[in-house]
Amino acid sequence: MIRTDGGVPAEGADPERPARRVPRPRADAVRNRERLVAAAREMFVEFGCSVPYDEIARRAGVGNATLYRNFPERPGLVHEVVLSLLARLTERAERAAAEETDTFAAVRRFALAAADERVGALCPMLDGTFDKDHPDLVVERERLEEAVEGLVRRAQAAGRLRADIGVGDLMVGVSQLTRPLPGTGCEAFAPFVHRHLQLFLDGLEAPARSELPGTTATLGDLRRDA
Repeated sequence: MIRTDGGVPAEGADPERPARRVPRPRADAVRNRERLVAAAREMFVEFGCSVPYDEIARRAGVGNATLYRNFPERPGLVHEVVLSLLARLTERAERAAAEETDTFAAVRRFALAAADERVGALCPMLDGTFDKDHPDLVVERERLEEAVEGLVRRAQAAGRLRADIGVGDLMVGVSQLTRPLPGTGCEAFAPFVHRHLQLFLDGLEAPARSELPGTTATLGDLRRDA
């Protein structure tokens, strides 16, 4: 049998039957899905995960049918938003490492970029019903951890980042400082995020100005009781 795609017939396949091609999603379908995920991320930050589905479709500029076709159930949409967020954070960590010659500037750039993603405001999505161990999320989470650990190790090796902190300390700070206080909205809180995050980052820079209580926090520590 001649394969038009240049591949080898699967074991056990009928050699007389033409290979079945898996159709690629249309470009407009891919764009619509991306718009839905982006709109959901924005609205989850602003209003929480219980925001009406109709409002998400309206924000994305698509019909309700398109939303339900891509994400029939809300948990699937939440999963995709978290996956997208992890990928975006990994990209920002990798770009900071590649483009900043000052290793502490790379840490600062990543932290500010993570703050712009409103990671703390999205934390409520990770409740008891969310599947944190889904294989897709595990892979993306490991990519992010590797990228951020690289930033921290390089800055510490260069003597630019205090040695008594871990990746978990950095991520806790970013998450807490981007999570609005009770009774405040994200828009009212946003102007203060970079200001307060800069104060936090000043405390991470070497030489250390104080001795920290307790031990360094790893990302594994943060997941232990999740």
